[in-house]
Amino acid sequence: MRKTILITGASSGLGAGMARVWAAKGHDLALTARRVERLEALKADLEAAYPSIRVVVHALDVDDHEQVFAVFKAAAADLGGLDRVVVNAGIGKGGRIGTGRFEANRETVQTNFVAALAQCEAAMEHFYERRSGHLVVISSVSAMRGMPGSMTTYAATKAGLAHLAEGIRSDLVNRKGHDIAVSAIFPGYIASEMNDQVEQKPKGMVDTVTGSKALVAAIDSEKPERIVPSWPWRPLAFVLRHAPLGIVRRMV
Repeated sequence: MRKTILITGASSGLGAGMARVWAAKGHDLALTARRVERLEALKADLEAAYPSIRVVVHALDVDDHEQVFAVFKAAAADLGGLDRVVVNAGIGKGGRIGTGRFEANRETVQTNFVAALAQCEAAMEHFYERRSGHLVVISSVSAMRGMPGSMTTYAATKAGLAHLAEGIRSDLVNRKGHDIAVSAIFPGYIASEMNDQVEQKPKGMVDTVTGSKALVAAIDSEKPERIVPSWPWRPLAFVLRHAPLGIVRRMV
Protein backbone atom coordinates (compact mmCIF):
# COMPACT_ATOMS: atom_id res chain seq x y z
CA MET A 1 0.00 0.00 0.00
CA ARG A 2 1.19 3.53 -0.79
CA LYS A 3 0.91 4.64 2.82
CA THR A 4 1.93 8.32 2.64
CA ILE A 5 0.30 10.61 0.07
CA LEU A 6 0.93 14.25 -0.81
CA ILE A 7 -1.90 16.12 -2.53
CA THR A 8 -1.54 19.59 -4.02
CA GLY A 9 -4.58 21.84 -4.25
CA ALA A 10 -6.03 20.03 -1.23
CA SER A 11 -7.87 22.91 0.44
CA SER A 12 -11.16 22.33 -1.40
CA GLY A 13 -12.94 20.44 -4.16
CA LEU A 14 -11.48 17.22 -5.48
CA GLY A 15 -8.22 17.60 -3.55
CA ALA A 16 -10.06 17.76 -0.23
CA GLY A 17 -12.46 15.06 -1.41
CA MET A 18 -9.64 12.63 -2.22
CA ALA A 19 -8.00 13.42 1.13
CA ARG A 20 -11.17 12.41 2.96
CA VAL A 21 -11.42 9.11 1.07
CA TRP A 22 -7.78 8.19 1.66
CA ALA A 23 -7.96 9.20 5.31
CA ALA A 24 -10.85 6.76 5.74
CA LYS A 25 -8.63 4.07 4.22
CA GLY A 26 -5.88 4.75 6.80
CA HIS A 27 -3.36 6.73 4.75
CA ASP A 28 -1.06 9.40 6.18
CA LEU A 29 -1.43 12.66 4.28
CA ALA A 30 0.54 15.77 3.37
CA LEU A 31 -1.96 18.43 2.29
CA THR A 32 -0.78 21.52 0.43
CA ALA A 33 -2.50 24.63 -0.91
CA ARG A 34 -2.38 28.41 -0.65
CA ARG A 35 -5.30 28.64 1.80
CA VAL A 36 -3.72 27.26 4.96
CA GLU A 37 -6.74 27.98 7.16
CA ARG A 38 -8.79 25.57 5.06
CA LEU A 39 -6.05 22.96 5.24
CA GLU A 40 -5.92 23.30 9.03
CA ALA A 41 -9.69 22.84 9.26
CA LEU A 42 -9.52 19.75 7.04
CA LYS A 43 -6.62 18.37 9.08
CA ALA A 44 -8.63 18.82 12.29
CA ASP A 45 -11.65 17.04 10.78
CA LEU A 46 -9.59 14.12 9.50
CA GLU A 47 -7.59 13.62 12.69
CA ALA A 48 -10.77 13.73 14.77
CA ALA A 49 -12.46 11.15 12.56
CA TYR A 50 -9.39 8.92 12.11
CA PRO A 51 -7.07 9.27 15.15
CA SER A 52 -4.59 6.68 13.89
CA ILE A 53 -3.47 8.67 10.81
CA ARG A 54 -0.98 11.50 10.50
CA VAL A 55 -1.88 14.66 8.61
CA VAL A 56 0.57 17.48 7.92
CA VAL A 57 -0.21 20.71 6.10
CA HIS A 58 2.02 23.09 4.18
CA ALA A 59 1.27 26.42 2.55
CA LEU A 60 2.11 26.11 -1.14
CA ASP A 61 1.63 28.33 -4.14
CA VAL A 62 2.56 25.94 -6.94
CA ASP A 63 3.51 28.89 -9.17
CA ASP A 64 6.43 29.48 -6.77
CA HIS A 65 8.65 26.74 -8.14
CA GLU A 66 11.36 26.98 -5.48
CA GLN A 67 8.65 26.60 -2.85
CA VAL A 68 7.39 23.45 -4.58
CA PHE A 69 10.75 21.71 -4.13
CA ALA A 70 11.12 22.97 -0.54
CA VAL A 71 7.61 21.91 0.51
CA PHE A 72 7.90 18.47 -1.06
CA LYS A 73 11.15 17.88 0.84
CA ALA A 74 9.63 19.15 4.09
CA ALA A 75 6.55 16.95 3.69
CA ALA A 76 8.73 13.93 2.96
CA ALA A 77 10.72 14.62 6.13
CA ASP A 78 7.50 15.01 8.14
CA LEU A 79 6.13 11.64 7.07
CA GLY A 80 9.35 9.67 6.66
CA GLY A 81 9.06 9.72 2.87
CA LEU A 82 6.32 10.06 0.28
CA ASP A 83 4.81 7.00 -1.40
CA ARG A 84 2.47 8.88 -3.74
CA VAL A 85 2.23 12.45 -5.05
CA VAL A 86 -1.00 13.69 -6.63
CA VAL A 87 -0.46 16.69 -8.93
CA ASN A 88 -3.93 18.12 -8.54
CA ALA A 89 -3.61 21.92 -8.21
CA GLY A 90 -4.99 23.78 -11.20
CA ILE A 91 -7.16 26.65 -12.41
CA GLY A 92 -9.86 27.01 -15.06
CA LYS A 93 -9.36 30.54 -16.37
CA GLY A 94 -9.25 31.33 -20.07
CA GLY A 95 -10.90 32.82 -23.10
CA ARG A 96 -11.23 32.22 -26.81
CA ILE A 97 -7.87 32.77 -28.48
CA GLY A 98 -7.58 36.19 -30.09
CA THR A 99 -10.17 37.94 -27.94
CA GLY A 100 -7.88 39.82 -25.57
CA ARG A 101 -7.75 37.16 -22.87
CA PHE A 102 -4.06 36.39 -23.19
CA GLU A 103 -3.29 37.11 -19.55
CA ALA A 104 -5.93 34.66 -18.31
CA ASN A 105 -4.74 32.04 -20.80
CA ARG A 106 -1.12 32.61 -19.75
CA GLU A 107 -2.04 32.13 -16.08
CA THR A 108 -3.74 28.85 -16.96
CA VAL A 109 -0.64 27.60 -18.77
CA GLN A 110 1.59 28.73 -15.92
CA THR A 111 -0.39 26.94 -13.21
CA ASN A 112 -1.72 23.89 -15.05
CA PHE A 113 1.45 22.98 -16.93
CA VAL A 114 4.60 24.81 -15.84
CA ALA A 115 3.79 24.50 -12.14
CA ALA A 116 2.76 20.89 -12.70
CA LEU A 117 6.15 20.27 -14.31
CA ALA A 118 7.83 21.58 -11.14
CA GLN A 119 5.70 19.22 -9.04
CA CYS A 120 6.58 16.26 -11.26
CA GLU A 121 10.28 17.15 -11.06
CA ALA A 122 10.20 17.37 -7.27
CA ALA A 123 8.22 14.15 -6.91
CA MET A 124 10.38 12.13 -9.29
CA GLU A 125 13.61 13.30 -7.65
CA HIS A 126 12.27 11.88 -4.39
CA PHE A 127 11.04 8.66 -5.99
CA TYR A 128 14.32 8.06 -7.81
CA GLU A 129 16.15 8.39 -4.49
CA ARG A 130 13.79 5.89 -2.83
CA ARG A 131 13.44 3.70 -5.94
CA SER A 132 9.75 3.64 -5.14
CA GLY A 133 6.70 5.87 -5.49
CA HIS A 134 3.59 6.68 -7.49
CA LEU A 135 3.30 9.92 -9.47
CA VAL A 136 -0.28 10.86 -10.33
CA VAL A 137 -1.29 13.76 -12.57
CA ILE A 138 -4.90 14.93 -12.77
CA SER A 139 -5.58 15.69 -16.43
CA SER A 140 -9.12 15.98 -17.88
CA VAL A 141 -11.38 14.33 -20.44
CA SER A 142 -11.14 17.68 -22.26
CA ALA A 143 -7.53 16.73 -23.05
CA MET A 144 -8.77 14.23 -25.64
CA ARG A 145 -9.19 16.95 -28.30
CA GLY A 146 -8.65 20.63 -28.95
CA MET A 147 -11.57 22.39 -27.29
CA PRO A 148 -13.37 25.54 -28.47
CA GLY A 149 -13.86 28.92 -26.85
CA SER A 150 -12.86 29.45 -23.24
CA MET A 151 -11.76 25.80 -22.89
CA THR A 152 -9.03 25.93 -25.56
CA THR A 153 -6.07 26.73 -23.34
CA TYR A 154 -7.31 24.69 -20.39
CA ALA A 155 -7.70 21.57 -22.53
CA ALA A 156 -4.28 22.12 -24.11
CA THR A 157 -2.60 22.28 -20.69
CA LYS A 158 -4.31 19.07 -19.61
CA ALA A 159 -3.24 17.34 -22.83
CA GLY A 160 0.32 18.52 -22.26
CA LEU A 161 0.22 17.23 -18.69
CA ALA A 162 -0.93 13.79 -19.85
CA HIS A 163 1.92 13.65 -22.39
CA LEU A 164 4.35 14.74 -19.69
CA ALA A 165 3.26 11.81 -17.53
CA GLU A 166 3.62 9.41 -20.44
CA GLY A 167 7.14 10.66 -21.14
CA ILE A 168 8.13 10.17 -17.50
CA ARG A 169 6.63 6.68 -17.61
CA SER A 170 8.64 5.93 -20.75
CA ASP A 171 11.85 6.73 -18.87
CA LEU A 172 10.98 3.96 -16.43
CA VAL A 173 10.40 1.20 -18.97
CA ASN A 174 13.95 -0.16 -19.03
CA ARG A 175 14.86 0.73 -15.46
CA LYS A 176 15.32 -2.31 -13.23
CA GLY A 177 14.89 -2.77 -9.52
CA HIS A 178 12.37 -0.04 -8.80
CA ASP A 179 8.74 0.25 -7.77
CA ILE A 180 7.83 3.56 -9.44
CA ALA A 181 4.52 4.02 -11.24
CA VAL A 182 3.15 6.99 -13.18
CA SER A 183 -0.57 7.52 -13.79
CA ALA A 184 -2.58 10.08 -15.72
CA ILE A 185 -6.19 10.41 -14.58
CA PHE A 186 -8.81 11.92 -16.90
CA PRO A 187 -11.85 13.08 -14.90
CA GLY A 188 -15.11 13.86 -16.62
CA TYR A 189 -17.42 16.50 -15.17
CA ILE A 190 -17.20 16.32 -11.38
CA ALA A 191 -18.71 19.05 -9.21
CA SER A 192 -16.02 21.12 -7.47
CA GLU A 193 -15.29 24.65 -6.34
CA MET A 194 -13.77 25.35 -9.77
CA ASN A 195 -17.11 24.89 -11.51
CA ASP A 196 -19.68 25.64 -8.79
CA GLN A 197 -20.31 29.12 -10.21
CA VAL A 198 -21.38 27.75 -13.58
CA GLU A 199 -25.11 28.38 -13.96
CA GLN A 200 -25.80 25.57 -16.43
CA LYS A 201 -24.25 22.36 -15.16
CA PRO A 202 -22.89 20.09 -17.91
CA LYS A 203 -24.69 16.83 -18.62
CA GLY A 204 -23.17 13.87 -16.85
CA MET A 205 -21.78 15.85 -13.90
CA VAL A 206 -21.46 13.83 -10.70
CA ASP A 207 -21.24 15.18 -7.16
CA THR A 208 -17.90 15.76 -5.41
CA VAL A 209 -18.18 12.76 -3.07
CA THR A 210 -18.98 10.31 -5.87
CA GLY A 211 -16.28 11.81 -8.07
CA SER A 212 -13.67 11.74 -5.31
CA LYS A 213 -14.33 8.06 -4.60
CA ALA A 214 -14.03 7.27 -8.31
CA LEU A 215 -10.75 9.19 -8.52
CA VAL A 216 -9.27 7.38 -5.53
CA ALA A 217 -10.28 3.98 -6.90
CA ALA A 218 -8.71 4.83 -10.27
CA ILE A 219 -5.50 6.09 -8.66
CA ASP A 220 -5.20 3.12 -6.31
CA SER A 221 -5.34 0.80 -9.33
CA GLU A 222 -2.03 2.37 -10.50
CA LYS A 223 -3.01 1.89 -14.13
CA PRO A 224 -1.09 4.14 -16.56
CA GLU A 225 -4.30 5.91 -17.62
CA ARG A 226 -7.85 5.93 -16.26
CA ILE A 227 -10.98 7.85 -17.29
CA VAL A 228 -13.33 8.53 -14.37
CA PRO A 229 -16.14 7.99 -13.74
CA SER A 230 -16.05 5.14 -16.26
CA TRP A 231 -19.67 5.72 -17.25
CA PRO A 232 -20.44 7.74 -19.29
CA TRP A 233 -16.97 9.20 -19.74
CA ARG A 234 -15.08 6.26 -21.21
CA PRO A 235 -17.35 5.98 -24.30
CA LEU A 236 -17.67 9.78 -24.50
CA ALA A 237 -13.88 10.11 -24.47
CA PHE A 238 -13.71 7.75 -27.45
CA VAL A 239 -16.21 9.93 -29.31
CA LEU A 240 -14.29 13.09 -28.39
CA ARG A 241 -11.08 11.58 -29.77
CA HIS A 242 -12.57 10.58 -33.13
CA ALA A 243 -15.61 12.75 -33.90
CA PRO A 244 -15.48 15.67 -36.39
CA LEU A 245 -14.86 19.02 -34.71
CA GLY A 246 -18.43 20.14 -35.42
CA ILE A 247 -19.73 17.32 -33.24
CA VAL A 248 -17.12 17.98 -30.56
CA ARG A 249 -18.30 21.60 -30.35
CA ARG A 250 -21.86 20.46 -29.68
CA MET A 251 -20.71 18.06 -26.95
CA VAL A 252 -19.02 20.68 -24.76
